[in-house]
Amino acid sequence: MRSRKTAPRTIDDYIAGFPGEIQEQLQCLRAAIKAAAPAAEERISYRMPAFYLRENLVYFAAFKDHIGFFPTSSGVAAFEAELGPYRISKGTIRFPLDRPLPLKLVAKIVKFRAAENLARTVGKSVDSRLAKRS
Repeated sequence: MRSRKTAPRTIDDYIAGFPGEIQEQLQCLRAAIKAAAPAAEERISYRMPAFYLRENLVYFAAFKDHIGFFPTSSGVAAFEAELGPYRISKGTIRFPLDRPLPLKLVAKIVKFRAAENLARTVGKSVDSRLAKRS
């Protein structure tokens, strides 16, 4: 597993710090997120891979026995019925390393979060442009 001494600068750096099998899972998760939100920017935030679409969209991270997926509390709440097989908390979903990632579900959650971010920030961008004119 990755050394916690140096912070990764890119998602590639982050993923490279893990064994091959975990790297494959992380790359699959990354690809599913990118496909569901192609306009989202990749970042490292809180030392974890993150995607940003006008504001934070989702995060993910590898742990000893699971991959954590962090779609905020709204992303978890909206799909709670479909998340029965996984351990969840307010803003976290834990995907066990010994089971296939539910990539279709991940894509649905990411699309939901993208729509949520875009809807919430439409007014903000218009407001900020109007404020600059004043």
